Amino acid sequence: MSEQTIALVTGANKGIGYEIAAGLGALGWRVGVGARDRERRESAVAKLRAAGADAFGVPLDVTDDASVAGAAALVEESAGRLDVLVNNAGITGSVPQMPTEVDPATVRTVVETNVIGVIRVTNAMLPLLRRSPSPRIVNMSSGVGSLTRQTTPGSDTGPIAAAYTPSKTFLNAVTVQYAKELGDTNILINAACPGYCATDLNGFRGTRTPEQGAAVAIRLATLPDDGPSGGFFDDEGEVPW
Repeated sequence: MSEQTIALVTGANKGIGYEIAAGLGALGWRVGVGARDRERRESAVAKLRAAGADAFGVPLDVTDDASVAGAAALVEESAGRLDVLVNNAGITGSVPQMPTEVDPATVRTVVETNVIGVIRVTNAMLPLLRRSPSPRIVNMSSGVGSLTRQTTPGSDTGPIAAAYTPSKTFLNAVTVQYAKELGDTNILINAACPGYCATDLNGFRGTRTPEQGAAVAIRLATLPDDGPSGGFFDDEGEVPW
C-alpha cells in the first residue's frame, strides 16, 4: 500500500468540497474527488492536477447503494486503504420549507442525501479506513443544525427550513453515535460547520468564501491521534449542540 495519505471527499466537484480537496491535495495527499456528474468531476480533477494536486475521480452518488459500493471498490483498487473520509455532499431541498407547508417528500429527499447518504458512504468506506494508521472522518454539517442556536432568542440561524435544518441536526446526532461505537478504535469522527459560505447551495448569498469554509474540515482531517471525536466544530472552536 502507498505511504501517501489517501482522502476521499464527497461532493468535491465544486464549492466547499472542491476547496477541501484542494487543501488536502496541497498537503501532498492523494485525493479522491467524489461526484455524480462525470463532466464536472473530470473538470475538477483536471483543475486540481493543474495546481499540483494528486487527484483522481471517483464516480459517486451517495443515494445509490451500487454507486457507493463501486466507489469503495475503486478506492481499494487504486489505493488499498483510506485515511480520511470527508462527507461533504449535501442538498437543501426544494421550497417551500415552512413546516406547515413542506412536502414530506422534500424532507425525505434531503434526509436521504444529507444523513442516510453519509451513513451509506461511511459504512462502505469503514473497512478501508480501518487499514489506516490514523483514520479520520469529517461530516460537513452546519451551524443551523444547532438546537441551542435555533432556540436562542436573537440568534441568526437563517430562514425556517423544515427539511434542510433538521437534516443537519440529525447528522450531528448520527456523528455522535458513530463516535460512541468507534470509541475503542483509532477512528476519529467529527462534525464541521463551515459557516455561511457563498456557494450555489444558497445562491451565492454567503458572506464567506468556500476556501474559508473548507478550513475547519481540513483541520479536523488532520487531527493528531489524541484529537477529539464526536464533537461539533467551526473556526472558533466547539459549536453548541
